Amino acid sequence: MATKINNLEKLIGSGIYSGYFPYFSGTAGSMVALAIYLIPGFENPVVMLLLISFFILTGQKLALKFEKRYGIDPKEFTLDEFIGTWISLLFIPKIIWYILPAFILWRLFDILKPYPIKKLEKVGNGWGVLLDDIAAGFYTFFLVHILFYFFN
Repeated sequence: MATKINNLEKLIGSGIYSGYFPYFSGTAGSMVALAIYLIPGFENPVVMLLLISFFILTGQKLALKFEKRYGIDPKEFTLDEFIGTWISLLFIPKIIWYILPAFILWRLFDILKPYPIKKLEKVGNGWGVLLDDIAAGFYTFFLVHILFYFFN
C-alpha cells in the first residue's frame, strides 16, 4: 500500500506543486523559490534563515514520506530546491546582477553535484534528499560571496 500524503504535505513537499511539473521539476521548484525570494522583504536574513531552518527540520520527514510514495529522491519533492535556492541567495543584494549569477551557479551545482555532494544523496532516512541540495546551496553561497568580494 502506497504511503498517504495529505494535501498540506503535498503542497509544502512539492514546493507549491512545482514537483509535479512534467519536465525539470528541480528547476521549476527553484524558480518558484526565486519568485518567493523576490517578494519585498523576503530577502531579510532573519526571515530566510527561519524558513530555511524550519524547512530543513520538517523537510526530512516529508522527504521520507515522498520517498516511500514515489521512490528514492523523487522528482515530486522540491522543497529541497527551495532550501538550496534560498541558501544560495542569503546576504546578497537584491539586484538582478547578483541574483542571476547566484541562481545559475546554484542550478549548476545542484545538477552536476561536484564532490562530495553526490555522496550526500546516499544518506538515508530522507536526509539524502535534503543534504545534497543544502551542500549545493552552500557551495553557491561561498562562491558567490567570494566572486562578489573580488569583482565588486
